[in-house]
Amino acid sequence: MSRAPITKTGSERLRGELDRLKSVERPKIIAAIAEARAHGDLKENAEYHAAREQQSFTEGRIAELEAALSTAEVIDVSRLNPGNKVVFGATVELEEESGESVTYQIVGDLEADIKMRLIAVSSPIARALIGKSEGDSFEFRAPNGVKRYEITGVSYE
Repeated sequence: MSRAPITKTGSERLRGELDRLKSVERPKIIAAIAEARAHGDLKENAEYHAAREQQSFTEGRIAELEAALSTAEVIDVSRLNPGNKVVFGATVELEEESGESVTYQIVGDLEADIKMRLIAVSSPIARALIGKSEGDSFEFRAPNGVKRYEITGVSYE
């Protein structure tokens, strides 16, 4: 079985979410279910059904996080030093053809979040970046057409 890579920062963030779900959310949901049960007939009790649905979602997320974190290979990006070559964990500065700059960090699938500029190692752009070096130009096929970029910086933080 191959172990999925995850950055040390991502692992810490996901462990924090797991702790919050177990110590804060789970007790809240249990209290909401108990309160809804006190209202009587459970068949037509919307609060009860909503709380049970929330409990199901939370327990599923807890199980998902526990399984993923137990098998993940945690990589400390700050200890990597492949020079200016792009590998897992790299923070890459790119310049689009239009001159606009964007920065991404290549992370594991579980911790990817485009809003935080964290792209999954399995994403098309990350696959196009892996193995390239600072100063290289590349293109990749995105859903909305071919994109062309130049790598203007590579760092490991």
